[in-house]
Amino acid sequence: MSPLEVKTNGKLAEVPTYKAEDIKFPSNDKLVAEAQAFAKARLSLEAYNHSMRVFYWGNILAKRLLPEHFEALSTSTWALTCLLHDIGTADAFFTSTHMSFDLYGGIKAMEVLKVLGGTTDQAEAVAEAIIRHQDVGVDGTITFLGQLIQLATLYDNVGVYEGIEDYGSWVDEVTRDNINREFPRHKWSSCFASVIRQEESNKPWCHSTHIVDFPEKLEANALMKPWEE
Repeated sequence: MSPLEVKTNGKLAEVPTYKAEDIKFPSNDKLVAEAQAFAKARLSLEAYNHSMRVFYWGNILAKRLLPEHFEALSTSTWALTCLLHDIGTADAFFTSTHMSFDLYGGIKAMEVLKVLGGTTDQAEAVAEAIIRHQDVGVDGTITFLGQLIQLATLYDNVGVYEGIEDYGSWVDEVTRDNINREFPRHKWSSCFASVIRQEESNKPWCHSTHIVDFPEKLEANALMKPWEE
């Protein structure tokens, strides 16, 4: 196997092990801290913990899959995207609109970030990624931020990603245990499956229907099953 084939197939080294404290969450950034408080006050505990896990999964996956892109990405912008990507499921917003939760959530995130003092470019980048975080597929183009939130959310939600063989193994089991213990799932798979079913019942046109049989895929998440209780 040539060096190019080795790199292309991702066989560069053993999968490293991480604890949550090994990956710095940018809470020292005032905008991130305020957005975190906003999200924590409105999301369910299950959704908030999911959002935090997504931050860590994304860091780890990006360092292995797309390290050059991740090195250039603002950690604060990534954290903001994770914190707010499911804000549309918050009780205050979920049934107050006929829009799909991810679309409305992206708009709400942009509004909140601008009010909190974020730049227009940063707020729009976060909004774009949130709006497209369920827009999975291989056709068209997407920002790196949008691709990363797709990778990280699907890792936590279903444990597989079309086109990436043995996706679950890209984070080692000890790290999965560390992150899931730091931010417990509290039966997240069944919780979010219920949210998606409610979304699809209330809004049959919603964007969540783009992921076929999404609730069933959530409930069949074998990768995260050991931490679901």
